[in-house]
Amino acid sequence: MIKPKLLKQLTPPELERILERSQFDVEAVKPQVIKIIENVRKRGDSALIGYTAQFDKVTLNARQLQVSREEILAAYKSTPRNVIEALKKAAKNIERFHRKQLPPELWLTETEKGVKLGRIRRPLRSVGLYIPGGRAAYPSTVLMTAIPARIAGVEKIIACTPPMPNGKVNPLTLVAADIAGVMAIFRVGGAQAIAAMAYGTETIPKVDKIVGPGNIYVTAAKILVYGQVDIDFSAGPSEILILADNTADPEIVAMDLISQAEHDPNAASVVVTTSSYLAKEIEKRLGSLVRREKRSRIIEQSLRKNGAILIASNLKEAVAFVNEYAPEHLQIMASNPLTILRKINHAGSIFLGPYSPVPAGDYATGANHVLPTGGSAKLYAGLSIDDFVKRPTVQMINKAGLRKLQKIISTLAEAEGLPAHARVVEERLK
Repeated sequence: MIKPKLLKQLTPPELERILERSQFDVEAVKPQVIKIIENVRKRGDSALIGYTAQFDKVTLNARQLQVSREEILAAYKSTPRNVIEALKKAAKNIERFHRKQLPPELWLTETEKGVKLGRIRRPLRSVGLYIPGGRAAYPSTVLMTAIPARIAGVEKIIACTPPMPNGKVNPLTLVAADIAGVMAIFRVGGAQAIAAMAYGTETIPKVDKIVGPGNIYVTAAKILVYGQVDIDFSAGPSEILILADNTADPEIVAMDLISQAEHDPNAASVVVTTSSYLAKEIEKRLGSLVRREKRSRIIEQSLRKNGAILIASNLKEAVAFVNEYAPEHLQIMASNPLTILRKINHAGSIFLGPYSPVPAGDYATGANHVLPTGGSAKLYAGLSIDDFVKRPTVQMINKAGLRKLQKIISTLAEAEGLPAHARVVEERLK
């Protein structure tokens, strides 16, 4: 299924294919998405109703766009008790971890005697969550997006998610949204949902920021409305990179590759190892392990398209590849993972040791699983409290402090041709 290859012997096209993986060609759908956004801006709810009928094959009226409280209560009744309990426990861990990220509400430091500078923390007013849906449910994504926003103090948190073929919203999504503190849920998906949250309609309020993953149309829409609202980042298909040495269990590594590949035919699953023996053992096990999986066809497509088993000459070469790849998920399965961690510069979320699989972070540990993909971990990290707060600077100067700064201010103001800047200081010090 995947043949091991020496990293240093990859041809430039082979290396490029691995590094690029299946990133969305957003440009290809932008013309269509622009039309959707403009239509929603002009026609509001009626455009949303039309697109829901066209894309989701569901007929709604304006009153049905928002999910009612009765539907949420019914969702609790139809959801198994053990699932509800698991969601609540996951929510507690997410809350515990993200509360640790809260910066101080105010801090001040004295840079010179009489000159104090600092920052204050203020939450965004409103946030819109996009939750993928339709035929699938992603309650964990609801928790990961809503809970940090609530902890940050966001006043209004709403969510949009596509309806199922029967016109209802998946009960798991509704239960998770209620547990997480989402204030209003709308059964609208796709680019039209992003447009609605960016510009507002008769039913869906405009928000200040939109977060959450989605398909290529959702991604394109988020990029196009950026500036009208803030966004988190554009995320593509999921991915894992495993850095392993000869202490790693080949069966576990193969299963970890498979668990990521089952997401999507476009998902990427790569291992880079310093052990040629481990590479061959992983290859041996993959075929039989894939065949026993329920989503074996998707896994096969994913591994053939974006899978790789790479052999590095040494740890330095392996780490260099990791930093170039900049994975969404990085697993370090080696004898000294903390030592290797110090050399890692680019990764969305990092899992250390044989007992730290990616699904633990997906569902239970409390770390956020909304992460950058396609190498964009070189630019930013995953969703966190920082995405939901602003931190304006504060400056408090007394007369003695201003006198100390006067020469710097007047010299630079004159150099920039702005003499009034210098005079406002002079007047205060007369």
